[in-house]
Amino acid sequence: MTCYNNRCRHRCGTLLFFILAAVLFVVQVTARIHTLHIDNDDRRYIALTRFGFFQGGMLEVEIKDFHLPLANINETHGLLLEKSIFEEGNPYIDSQQEICPIEQINLFDTRPSASLAVFKFNFPKMIVTISCSSTMEPFYLLSDMTDFTNQLSSNFESTQVTCVDKTIPISKGSQSDYFNINFVVYVNTKSNEGLYNLYYHNCPNYATIPKSRRSFKVDISEYNDNENYLSAGDMPLPSLYFSMSIIYFFTCVLWIYFLCRSTYPVYKIHFLMALLVFLKAATLFFHGLNFHFIEVQGQEIITWAFVYYTFHLLKGSVLFITIVLIGTGMTFVKHVLSDKDKNIFMIVIPLQVLANVAYAIIQESEEGDLQHNAWLDLFLLVDFMCCAAILFPILWSIRHLQEASQTDGKAAMNLRKLKLFQQFYVMLVSYIYFTRILIYMLRMTVPFNFLWLNEFSKELATFVFFMMTGYKFRPTIANPYFQVASDVDDDDTDIVISHFGSSVNNRARKKPGGNETAEDEILLVETSS
Repeated sequence: MTCYNNRCRHRCGTLLFFILAAVLFVVQVTARIHTLHIDNDDRRYIALTRFGFFQGGMLEVEIKDFHLPLANINETHGLLLEKSIFEEGNPYIDSQQEICPIEQINLFDTRPSASLAVFKFNFPKMIVTISCSSTMEPFYLLSDMTDFTNQLSSNFESTQVTCVDKTIPISKGSQSDYFNINFVVYVNTKSNEGLYNLYYHNCPNYATIPKSRRSFKVDISEYNDNENYLSAGDMPLPSLYFSMSIIYFFTCVLWIYFLCRSTYPVYKIHFLMALLVFLKAATLFFHGLNFHFIEVQGQEIITWAFVYYTFHLLKGSVLFITIVLIGTGMTFVKHVLSDKDKNIFMIVIPLQVLANVAYAIIQESEEGDLQHNAWLDLFLLVDFMCCAAILFPILWSIRHLQEASQTDGKAAMNLRKLKLFQQFYVMLVSYIYFTRILIYMLRMTVPFNFLWLNEFSKELATFVFFMMTGYKFRPTIANPYFQVASDVDDDDTDIVISHFGSSVNNRARKKPGGNETAEDEILLVETSS
């Protein structure tokens, strides 16, 4: 059953350790206190941050050493602050590749329902001009945190921004062609609550060649009332992760207790299932711990982040190994992996490692980082490949059981096992579809303060999938298993599930002598439920 010797396992484990360590130490861990370095960047626009604010929340932005040569002092640059209720992305900005929103005179007329505030940098006059759409509720704008402290006593009466233009100063940076821009947005009313997106726009790059390359550093701090550094939709996540961790832990204990008290044969894969549930519990615990430190400090503790990503990698690998073993019929149908089954492991495990490394980089990098979207695309591609690869062993097992039910003398047992694998296939496809597609659709439709429902639904679906899989393949009455040949062809994998029902009914037959079920046809698992 093992594909690698102990020395190979040790080397792989050491390699994974150093990969995770490199990811965490190379990528700057800053969480909700962001520090983004833009170096010689020629992108049209850069997504700087996205954060959900409740009343009492505050967004502090510090742009340092914005490099603009004096020969280009008249170039147009600026920020676009957009408030929304739903996390729907920004299709307008993505589609407008020729018109810079900062320069667009009729921007507010083009998007009458959008709540927008435009920060236009005027370097010759050393000011930033702010204008907002009619749908943008008046908000409170301050030049820096010192100004914020001073305005507390006056109840912010002089800092409220309406649709009438307002300005904030631009200061000189470390050199004559370097500039600093600071401002604070204070969400002081219920009407200002929402999901805020901040974009930087390099307007010369929308129409001219060669491109304008800019360099600067931006520090962003964002938190809600009582200095809670979590976005409005993420606030319940620490409690959610801790609660689910406890549920998984007790489920693991109950499963092990059931295995130890079982009077039926218990196989290694049953203990592998227990290990998977334990790793899931540990992953959720450290994920919740990670979010707790972000909540109170604004950034992660690198030690706990490393522990979380380690358990996340192990959990992901064990999950796919367990699914592949069940899909190949290992223990339940056969005792030896065929060559093509081993090839699946050789494909899935490295892909899972790559997917987890990509996931760690995505989580630890800023949305505006140049490599962020590239790693996100890679993660989605690799995750899709893993999900597709683990379906093939199940299809092979279903196809073989269909053939075996016609050729050998154990038709009833094979048909019931066939039904079990059909059910598992449907369960797995439903789980993949729900956690990879429907979850993202849900995220786009719920209000910003209910985005935690996305994670809740995902964890609930995972728990249901684990429970149903454990129930379907739990230890029960034993029987001699028939052996599946290892030289099954790879050609016939395009099995249509809708064909299964009619084929199963047509193949059912009784044993000679009138007995419907022979002694050697007692099932390993009960599938009637």
